[in-house]
Amino acid sequence: MSERVFEQANHSARSDAVLDNAGWHSLTGVHAHLAEGDGRARRYRPAVSVFHAMPDADAGSWNDLVPLASSDGVVVLFRTGGITPPAGWTELFGGDGHQMVLTGPLAATPALPATDAATGETITMRPLGDDDVDAMVALVALTEPGPFRPRTIEMGGYVGIFHGDQLVAMAGQRLAPPGFREVSAVCTHPDARRRGYASIVTAAVSRGVLARGETPFLHVAVTNTPAIPVYEQLGFTRRAIARFGAFRVPA
Repeated sequence: MSERVFEQANHSARSDAVLDNAGWHSLTGVHAHLAEGDGRARRYRPAVSVFHAMPDADAGSWNDLVPLASSDGVVVLFRTGGITPPAGWTELFGGDGHQMVLTGPLAATPALPATDAATGETITMRPLGDDDVDAMVALVALTEPGPFRPRTIEMGGYVGIFHGDQLVAMAGQRLAPPGFREVSAVCTHPDARRRGYASIVTAAVSRGVLARGETPFLHVAVTNTPAIPVYEQLGFTRRAIARFGAFRVPA
C-alpha cells in the first residue's frame, strides 16, 4: 500500500474528536505511565512535561486540578475551544496556536547534503537518545519552540540533524491521543536556518508515526507565520485553534 493510500485510510477510519483534548486522551491512554493524579485531573510528571489535563470544564474537574499544581501553584492546560477558569483562578499567560493534521500525502523533502558548504563539517541525521538530552535542552533554550523538560524525550522518539558533533535541528513526538501522534519541538539553530531542516526533521518524525498506523498532527503559534506554509507544503492542514494557558490556583 502506498504511503498516500495508507495515511488516508488511517485518517478516514478514525474520529479526530480526541484532538480537541489531546492532553487528557494522552495522559489516560498511551502516556498513562507518565501521568500523576486520578479522578478528573491528570498531569505529566514534572520532569517530563508541564502539561495538566481534565476531561471537561466542570467545576469538579478544576477542583481536582488543585492538588496537581506545581510547587508555585500553577497548572498548564492546552486544548481547543478556549479555556475559561472558574472564579478565583488567575490566568498568568496564554496563547493560541493552529492545530494542524496531516490530511494529504506526506510531501518529499530534499536529501541532506553530505557536508556543510560553509564549514566543511559532516552533516548527519539520526535518532536522539539519553546522551543527547543536554544538547536538546540547550537547543530548545536557544530557539524556544515550546515547553520542553529534561525527560520530555520519554514522550516519544526524537530525531536530530548534526553538523559534526553539534545538534543543529530536531523534532520529536509529544502528545499521543488514540490514533494520532503530535510532532513537536521542531527547532533549528540560528546558524543552520534556511536549509530546509525543519521540513526534513518534521517529515522524518511523521514517517515514523505513519509507519505505526497513526496520523501525525502538530501545533504552531498563530504568530509563527513563516512556519505555517512549511507545514502546509508537507501536507498538514489547519483543523482548529488550540489554546495554551497557565493558571494559578485559588488562594
